[in-house]
Amino acid sequence: MQTRIFPMRWFHPLLLACGLVCAAAQAAPDLATVLAGEQRSAENRARDQWRHPAATLEFFGIRPDMTVVELWPGRGWYTEILAPYLREQGKLYAAHFPPQAEQEYYRRGRAAFDAMLAANPAVYDRVEVSELAPPAVLAIAPAGSADAVFTFRNLHNWYGMGAEVAVLKAAYAALKPGGVLGIVEHRAAADATTEQMKQSGYMSEDVVIAAARAAGFELEDKSEINANPRDTREHPKGVWTLPPTLALGEVDRERYLAIGESDRMTLRFRKPAQ
Repeated sequence: MQTRIFPMRWFHPLLLACGLVCAAAQAAPDLATVLAGEQRSAENRARDQWRHPAATLEFFGIRPDMTVVELWPGRGWYTEILAPYLREQGKLYAAHFPPQAEQEYYRRGRAAFDAMLAANPAVYDRVEVSELAPPAVLAIAPAGSADAVFTFRNLHNWYGMGAEVAVLKAAYAALKPGGVLGIVEHRAAADATTEQMKQSGYMSEDVVIAAARAAGFELEDKSEINANPRDTREHPKGVWTLPPTLALGEVDRERYLAIGESDRMTLRFRKPAQ
């Protein structure tokens, strides 16, 4: 029997399209593979026991084809995960400090983040860095472009500025209808006062939920993924007493290492579909 070779023009366009889709699907990274990747420092991987990135991102509904905004990514702990996970099919906006910020801490943080991106373009070349400096600079991503906005342990900073609702409104504006807001934050006792929250870095869940609702979000679910019952929240230097900061230096260091990182709330909000 003679084998017939069909020219490419004979193949149905739908079959070709299916092939392209299947190839793209195969290129989608596995989250576990990303978490084990060489782009993550050994120091950062060691903190997975406290930050539970796989379970946290799965709770927030992360997919590799999403457009995601990470608010104030710091030196890039979660960026090391989000950037390669979203690189091929999605998009990552990193809403960082302005490079010319007045505060030296912000300038150094932004410079370190930019250096991290520049050092590994194979992973970070598609990250788009935007700016977040409340209350004046809030254009974190194009309006209605994002599937999700995430903030990890930042809300207490904006609360201290009186800008928490303004930042969450910026997140609301950046999200598509039905988009997700994911918040991880140091958790205060339910009866913590405003002054205690501003001084300690811990926030009560009720205050966080109220701020998100004031920005237009609906609370969808809570998780205890990042809970730490060993954290009493009563420390001389607030949350910064605990690792990774260890603000007391060598004073009671082993005690605070044994406690681990802070007790944290993990909340998922939704922008109402329109």
